[in-house]
Amino acid sequence: MTIAEVSKKLNISADTLRYYERIGLIPAVPRNKSGIRNYDDNSIGWINFIKCMKKAGLTIEVLIEYVSLYQQGDSTKETRKSLLIEQRKELLDRIEELKETLEYLNKKIEKYDEITVNEKKLK
Repeated sequence: MTIAEVSKKLNISADTLRYYERIGLIPAVPRNKSGIRNYDDNSIGWINFIKCMKKAGLTIEVLIEYVSLYQQGDSTKETRKSLLIEQRKELLDRIEELKETLEYLNKKIEKYDEITVNEKKLK
């Protein structure tokens, strides 16, 4: 697939794809005879992985470290796993904070609902 096709399919800009490749987040993308990027399933898999991990809150630096470790081979499996476990813990902490924030907002909204009901009763 061309960069334009991947960009459209995965909803990610061509500039971002080039940037990810340049900084090592995506292993080198195969190219056709004319030197044009020809994204294969492996490249698409890496892009999807990066998008997912970014949604989870991983920084570019952590992602670069992960990809670098991956490229070093099986000897880094435990390090990679530890990195992902730590990121999962941070994500769970963020989810807990968001739940608390949601609970607070719900209580504030309930207060406004109570005020509205009481105002209608007074009329």
